[in-house]
Order: sequence, then structure tokens, then C-alpha cells
Amino acid sequence: MNLEGVLEGLLFVQGDEGVTLESICDILEIDKEQAKELLMKLRESYEQENRGMRIRFLGNAFKLTTKEEHKPYYQKLVLTEENNTLSPSALEVLAIIAYNEPVTRVEIDELRGVSSDYTIRKLLAKGFIKEAGKSTMPGRPNLYKTTHEFLDYFGLATLDDLPKLEKENDYGRQTELFTSIYKEKEEVGS
Repeated sequence: MNLEGVLEGLLFVQGDEGVTLESICDILEIDKEQAKELLMKLRESYEQENRGMRIRFLGNAFKLTTKEEHKPYYQKLVLTEENNTLSPSALEVLAIIAYNEPVTRVEIDELRGVSSDYTIRKLLAKGFIKEAGKSTMPGRPNLYKTTHEFLDYFGLATLDDLPKLEKENDYGRQTELFTSIYKEKEEVGS
């Protein structure tokens, strides 16, 4: 098995969270010296001029990041007119953050049922959300909250101007479930 390729995949999958040296050792079932050697080898390949990524040690974890010298091109991508509209997934993530801030990526993922890593990065780049510290949860993940740019974009003075969410009570859901099951049985018996 190509452990260098597996390590590259681990770094990609973890995104902004990164991977600690200890996790690399546990997952790949290797010792720290082998892990460091793998990291250095992969890091050297990323430092080549023809590569757009690099491996950095940030916040006690190794992370894949873009190269600083390519930043103007990434900004053009994010700021082009065609990319200036928000996708349904971006709107969903923004709503979750706005109504629950501060919130972690894991909490957003749990509410959505899918990974939000890419969407969060795009929203950070557009300036609609920002990191608001670290959670006290294990691993101390980043907390996210909306920005003034978010408020401006949606024409809000404060988050209090967001539409109020109706809360479903358990009784209402049970009634709907009963009614739908009853109708379903009635149709079958006809």
C-alpha cells in the first residue's frame, strides 16, 4: 500500500481541521519517525513549483493549504460574477450558522447530513462568515459566525431581523404521521 498516497488523502479529507502526528501514526499504524518521514517526503513534492498546494503545520495539525503566491488567482475565482450567486448548499449553511451561531463545522454537517467543508471555505472566502474562536468540544474545532457582509448582502440590520422559525411540537408530527399512515391504509383497502 502506498502510505504517501493514503496520507495525502487523509489531509484532503480532513480539510481545515488537519491531522495530528498522533492520528497519522494511529491510522497508518506506523511510528512517529515513519510518519515524519512520510510527511517530509509528501511536503517536498508539494513544494515543487508546478504544484498548487503545500503542507503546513498549523494549530497542532498538518493541513493542506494553497500557496500564498497563487492568492490573486483564487480571489478572481471567488469574486467573478458567475460565482457571485449563492448555491442552495451555501444558503443552507448560511442559515444554519445565522440561526445557531457560533457553530462548528461538525454541528453544521450533522444538521445537513452531508459534509460542509467546501461550502464553508467558499463562504469564508466571500466574507459571509468568519472564525469566531474555538469550541470547548474535544479537538477544539473552529466556531463560525456570520459577518457584516452577510448582513449587508441580505439587507439585515442585525440577526434579529431574520425570519422567526416555527418550532414543531412532537404532538403535531405524531398527528401528521398517524394521518398519513391512516390515509395510506385507506387507499390500499379501497
